[in-house]
Amino acid sequence: MPEPSSHAVAPNDLDTGSLALFVGFASSQLVQEQLAEQGFGDLRFSHGYVFQHLVDDARPTVGELAAKLDMTQQGASKAVVELERLGYVERVADPQDARARRVALTAHGRAAVAAARRARSAVDERLAARFGADRLAEHRALLAQLLDELGGTTDVRRRSVHPPA
Repeated sequence: MPEPSSHAVAPNDLDTGSLALFVGFASSQLVQEQLAEQGFGDLRFSHGYVFQHLVDDARPTVGELAAKLDMTQQGASKAVVELERLGYVERVADPQDARARRVALTAHGRAAVAAARRARSAVDERLAARFGADRLAEHRALLAQLLDELGGTTDVRRRSVHPPA
């Protein structure tokens, strides 16, 4: 993990949203690096938008996935084909409709989810060690309140966060 710079950004140099966004980008970059070290270097940040709809053993059709991602069925199909080629997802038969195919995580996909969760936890542990667990918890609570205030809580709870337009 890269070490922090001695040239920190002054809190008033950026608005709250941009600062939170850039913190998220930096955290995501660290997670991506850790995933690559664990053999998941072919995963991209954008794949997470698909994965969020497949965790907890959810098995949408490509059409359902497209609706959840607020994209065309062609776009969702392209994402599924890519993740299928990489070995993270597979199409399985629908138990109620033999004609329908559902998208599911493979064992490799579930391993990637577990690795990403461990990597995000490691970032949190690093931050807690650097700034103190109580202080980090306080800031996380504030960020959660800000998310709620700005109307993002429902999408996060539903696992329906969309890529920026």
